[in-house]
Amino acid sequence: MEYSLFSKPKELFIDLVNPRDYVQIDSVSHMYQNLKVSVQKPLKMVLLYGKPGTGKSMLLQKLNHDLSKHQKVFMVNIPIIDEDDFLRVLAQNLFGYQSEEPLTLTRFLEYTALVEHDNIPIVLLDEAQLYSSTLMEKIRLISDTRTLKFVITLHKTDDEDVIAKEHFQTRIWESIELQNATPEELKIYIQKKLLKANCFDVANMINDKNIQLITKLTRGNYRETNKLMFSLFGLYEWFEKNSPGKIKYNELRKKYIEMAAIHTGLIRA
Repeated sequence: MEYSLFSKPKELFIDLVNPRDYVQIDSVSHMYQNLKVSVQKPLKMVLLYGKPGTGKSMLLQKLNHDLSKHQKVFMVNIPIIDEDDFLRVLAQNLFGYQSEEPLTLTRFLEYTALVEHDNIPIVLLDEAQLYSSTLMEKIRLISDTRTLKFVITLHKTDDEDVIAKEHFQTRIWESIELQNATPEELKIYIQKKLLKANCFDVANMINDKNIQLITKLTRGNYRETNKLMFSLFGLYEWFEKNSPGKIKYNELRKKYIEMAAIHTGLIRA
């Protein structure tokens, strides 16, 4: 396949959660360090919340990657909706439970009480808003025994969630809210991803006006930014192969950014 300057940059912005793709931004790094400190304290539960696309899953994946090197950690990427299956899968991954039979909460608590660990195992639950209130109540009861620690991510919504109810608030040792990026943070995010992959020529094409427009279109949301940049570099890739005379290599054209935004649904044509 013919080489394109924009093929590699496009691949950098595929919307996948991988701890190796973690980009250090001061505000996010500060939150992550607080999160690492929190899980080592005698907590019952830590809540990581924010709007979709603010980086909750990435922080949870990085936490899993870093902590699992020296203690027992189990991450539930895809919510296990069935309550009996949830307890069984936890017991299998954390305590070596062998049976395929469903576990009741009572049996689960009896089993965990028999298992000793140097450090209390940590359970990382992504997308907790998808769990039923009954299952979340079981998680609350398990956390009260202090045999497991829970770190939970939750989408921030206008409606009250089970996590926000009083009986959960009293059990959350710390809650950390992730925000959308500022233009300065989004510039760092985009530039660092490109520079880390040695895409210097493309990184030099991005100016402050480009960043202001990208931030306005995506509202500083990392997921939307990934989608926009993937579409944008795909557009540049096409023009480079089919109509290279239309490309200016000293800046990203506003027109192309807007075309990519239309393609991703950020602008309604």
